[in-house]
Amino acid sequence: MVKGIGGSAGYGVGKIVIISNAKPEYTVRPVKDTEAEVKRYEDAVEAFEAKTQAMADSMRGKVGDHNAEILEGHILLLKDPGMEEIVKSTIKSGTCAEAAFESACDMFIQMFQSTGDELLQQRVTDMNDIRTRMLKILTNTPDINIADVPEGTVLVAEDLTPSMTAGIVKEHVTGIITEVGGKTSHSAILARALQIPAVLSVSGIVSMVHDGMEAAVDGVAGTCILEPDEAEKEAYLTKRADFLREQEMLVIYKGKDTQTADGCKVELFGNIGNPDEAEQVVSCDGEGVGLFRTEFLFMGASSLPSEEDQFAAYKKAAETMQGKAVIIRTLDVGGDKDIPYLGLTKEDNPFLGYRAVRYCLQHEEMYRGQLRALLRASAFGDIRIMVPLVTCVEEIRQVKELLKELMSELDAEGRKYNKDIPVGVMIETPAASLIADLLAKEADFFSIGTNDLTQYTMAVDRGNAKVSYLYSAYQPAVLRSIKHIIEAGKEAGIPVGMCGEAAADPLLIPLLISFGLDEYSVSATSVLATRGTIAKWTKAEADVLAKKALSLTTEQEVEALLAGEKR
Repeated sequence: MVKGIGGSAGYGVGKIVIISNAKPEYTVRPVKDTEAEVKRYEDAVEAFEAKTQAMADSMRGKVGDHNAEILEGHILLLKDPGMEEIVKSTIKSGTCAEAAFESACDMFIQMFQSTGDELLQQRVTDMNDIRTRMLKILTNTPDINIADVPEGTVLVAEDLTPSMTAGIVKEHVTGIITEVGGKTSHSAILARALQIPAVLSVSGIVSMVHDGMEAAVDGVAGTCILEPDEAEKEAYLTKRADFLREQEMLVIYKGKDTQTADGCKVELFGNIGNPDEAEQVVSCDGEGVGLFRTEFLFMGASSLPSEEDQFAAYKKAAETMQGKAVIIRTLDVGGDKDIPYLGLTKEDNPFLGYRAVRYCLQHEEMYRGQLRALLRASAFGDIRIMVPLVTCVEEIRQVKELLKELMSELDAEGRKYNKDIPVGVMIETPAASLIADLLAKEADFFSIGTNDLTQYTMAVDRGNAKVSYLYSAYQPAVLRSIKHIIEAGKEAGIPVGMCGEAAADPLLIPLLISFGLDEYSVSATSVLATRGTIAKWTKAEADVLAKKALSLTTEQEVEALLAGEKR
């Protein structure tokens, strides 16, 4: 058995087909007729746009608008003014289109790779996909066609890009295994939309297998069995049938309140990365937006987004949610995110450095623009402001003081806004957890960011494979921290939510019920499944399980207990 990350839930058995999407080779050459070379590049961009739009239209017919927009986003990235300017100026300096374009891609890839936000890191795969496809157009290299794989195929690839996924005939593919990728990668999102089980980040899987080898894929546990015997295949096929039956039954939770089996109501929100994604939260029956990451407005732009640009984005999300809560996290950027126009410098330890609220409070003019945009947008819906990486009381007080000044400005200008706009804190560090009682006196709400809270609590770089075994929300230290944060919020009478991956984990949900979590914020596609899991537990049953879990001493013991009690 090999282990990875469950990127798309489900079970499948089939024969492996290895897919390679290697970048084509080319010769770097000097160019004398630079105008003709720019024209060749522009023609390639047009061809890319036409092909990608055709794939997006096909995807729209299969799995809807939101997933088609992932591919349409590739067109926007390619035609980004900053990208075009860099490529064309490089060509005009005498470099061939292939080398100029690849150099620009490398710059963007490096920028996205340096971010600590998993959602933004998926852009690396997007840029790699765009780079390979554009180079194929420029070098007249034929594209791969996944649509040709036979029925009962398990696709294996180093990385399954969005354009590759778009070609999948779902009736032919029973599973996907890749060497890279995470739960929020676009390939995972598309696999979930196509309802194909996927296991990602299986180190060295391409070299372990060969075409025609059989494999059993468990997208729930994130495991695969290579060359399963007959009994194992039969067990997986039974699991597959049971899983598909359960998925069909989730429709009964559409339009229902989110509550435990004994009637304890909670809120169930969705996480988004741009205003358009709010539409998917609505279509998936989310009750609000629990985390709107604002970095998308800043990453990849050639200059600081204006107050008007930000206002339009926040207003659109608020109007889409039609009066439901929209919790917007202020800019979470810093020394680990290389955005040229922000003037950031390289740091030896960026995750402990100049980032998030620390950066924003020292770049007040930039921060004022974002906060003004948020205040103005609050006139159009239930916008709530969330401050990331708070580690001391002074930081939240400074943000609130700045908001008071901006409110006075808006009053003088006669602009409308919510004078009682809630201001909350994202609890994602041990420092914030330890002083949660003090922060609760200053904040209107808490939202627990379990991804970073786990990383900082366990002193684990989640991108370092050598210590990844320690990165788990099942760790007793992490569970105790979560419980303490919720208790502090309860004591102060403020709501506590969770916007990390743990909020959708069916094994952790009973513990969160017991601890008293008020709001769960998950990916839009996980809304109904999360509501269904919550509905299977009474508070009393969850309390019994939580007591047992908190008495255990290791992550392995906790996970085994929770897995044994899964419903």
